[in-house]
Amino acid sequence: MKPTGPRVIVALDYPDAESALALVARLSPAACRLKVGKELFTAAGPRLVEALVQQGFDVFLDLKFHDIPNTVAQACKAAASLGVWMLNVHALGGRAMLTAGREALDALPARPLLIAVTVLTSHSEADLREVGIEGSPQSAALRLSGLAQSCGLDGVVCSALESPALRSRMGESFLLVTPGIRTAADAAGDQKRIVTPGAAVQMGASFLVVGRPVTRAPDPLAALAAINDEVAGAASGSA
Repeated sequence: MKPTGPRVIVALDYPDAESALALVARLSPAACRLKVGKELFTAAGPRLVEALVQQGFDVFLDLKFHDIPNTVAQACKAAASLGVWMLNVHALGGRAMLTAGREALDALPARPLLIAVTVLTSHSEADLREVGIEGSPQSAALRLSGLAQSCGLDGVVCSALESPALRSRMGESFLLVTPGIRTAADAAGDQKRIVTPGAAVQMGASFLVVGRPVTRAPDPLAALAAINDEVAGAASGSA
């Protein structure tokens, strides 16, 4: 599916609802989508997610469900009841778990997108080897993405560096959601495999998860506008 609407997903990586909402009050659903991850969800809970949805934002609930199939299926249904636009599971949960999550959502009248995490952008080849996964991050991402696609999921979370190979292998309709996005002026932080917004789009990314370049910018609105301009330019150039 071709991405529609804002392609930038602002990661609300804050320790509490007050901090997150202070930024959200300055943003527009027309300019970005929002991501709620483990830290903020643990601190603020489902009510915050519902509040963001009520303000008109598409919310990506990034909790990376990874458990036995029935537990993940029920968690996916609970997330969908909050009105989220997209949620994720971990591809390492395996075929039965991925299928259970997808089937749980397929039974709903309004179905959010379901994507799978492949390899965390903080992981290097040495990190993978240490936990028993041989090969490069890209080869692992390809295997896990193929599994997710065969289970009927809408896409994956992956590094933009893997996007060209994944786009070629998975086709144009498979969503590639890429964290690890940094502008040319930003430090890498704890991400080891990062690219700029324009490069990510040119590599085949569908949606870009952007955190610190917006949330820690002196002027978050100007930073977001600049990233949107870069994304639009790259998209028109690759169309």
